[in-house]
Amino acid sequence: MKAEVVSFARGAGWLGTGWRLYRAAPLTWLMLVVLYWVLTTAISSVPHVGLPLAATLVPAFSVGFMQASRSCAGGRVPGFADLFAGFREGVRGQIALGVLYLALLAALLWATTLADGGTLARWIATGARPDVDPASADALLNAMAVAAAGYLPVMMLYWFAPVLVAWHGTGAAKALFFSFAACLMNWRALAGYGLAAAMVTIVIPFLVLAALLLASGGRLQAGVMGVALPLLLALMPMLYASFFASYRDIFGTAAGAREPAAPR
Repeated sequence: MKAEVVSFARGAGWLGTGWRLYRAAPLTWLMLVVLYWVLTTAISSVPHVGLPLAATLVPAFSVGFMQASRSCAGGRVPGFADLFAGFREGVRGQIALGVLYLALLAALLWATTLADGGTLARWIATGARPDVDPASADALLNAMAVAAAGYLPVMMLYWFAPVLVAWHGTGAAKALFFSFAACLMNWRALAGYGLAAAMVTIVIPFLVLAALLLASGGRLQAGVMGVALPLLLALMPMLYASFFASYRDIFGTAAGAREPAAPR
């Protein structure tokens, strides 16, 4: 297993590849995303254990979207069984990745409490937006900065690790190492991808929605806010598929990868 180094421009193009994979079966992609959201919301709602369990399952579900992308890339229409590919391939490794992911998130949330006394952590854990007075706003912003900075290495560890476990039969520790190393080697490509993703998913939609609000004098506020969630839903499949594009460029289309197990 060898990680290739690709360019800034190539990384920026991953989003375009993700769009083409999404366009191959848009309705199926949307249904997969909705199913994932419904499942994770239902799991998260279980008292006491829901949120930790949902976090533990994130790596396994990420393999599902990679498998759906691989199906599209191979000229096949993805199915609902693809979403659960991570629960059939390298199950022990996915469990190990999930438990470590939960531990890292818990450590990161603890670190944010040092900045704001736990306001951000409670917000994430309960979903209830805190009442922040001007005096504590800076502390909350500092906690968000800590969370963003701390999540970057976690993201690098898990960018490729779940799929390396599932498709290459790699152990969890080795997969985490290779994922982190591949991200370091391809920091230029990831910077290009991040810039393109920010433009498409944040900057451009914000400018369009802001322009509509200004042009209507605020009369379309309810309508504009109402399209924000559907717009996010429409963009998510493209983002999920773009991760497959990064894997294919860096680790090869099928170099060392094994065929997925048939769903039972």
